[in-house]
Amino acid sequence: MSQSTTLRPATVEDCAQILAFITELAIYEKAEHEVESTEADIARTLFGEGATAHCIMCEHEGAPAGFAVYFYNYSTWQGKNGLYLEDLYVSPDYRGKGLGKALLKALARHAVENDCGRFEWSVLDWNTPAIEFYESLGAKPKSEWVGYRLDGDALTQFASS
Repeated sequence: MSQSTTLRPATVEDCAQILAFITELAIYEKAEHEVESTEADIARTLFGEGATAHCIMCEHEGAPAGFAVYFYNYSTWQGKNGLYLEDLYVSPDYRGKGLGKALLKALARHAVENDCGRFEWSVLDWNTPAIEFYESLGAKPKSEWVGYRLDGDALTQFASS
């Protein structure tokens, strides 16, 4: 990370920029139509009372360049919290400057400092540049486990059944 790069905890004043990064990420992942978040949602869920998710902002030469959103999960087998990276994004103009690696290192240090047993995330199977980047850092894909999700109507219907 160069001296002209700053990582800092996000503040409620960053909500518009966080939403802009979320939208840029969704466009890259070909899922812009799935973004439902609003600035008010972000303010409430990242900065409101009882917020369980956190965000780090990355600035390069004073300009917003990227962000990372994370939260804690728990491993019963380890008896420890884990750190789960929900989103990592660096705007295209700032890629190749080590900013993504700096964000991941900051989160890895945070995980170690807080006695987390693991640091994990998911990546789309077609995102070869990200997969190659993560593997270059020593990260390994999980095998045997398949992720499942209930959301939208399926979640509502199951909860009320």
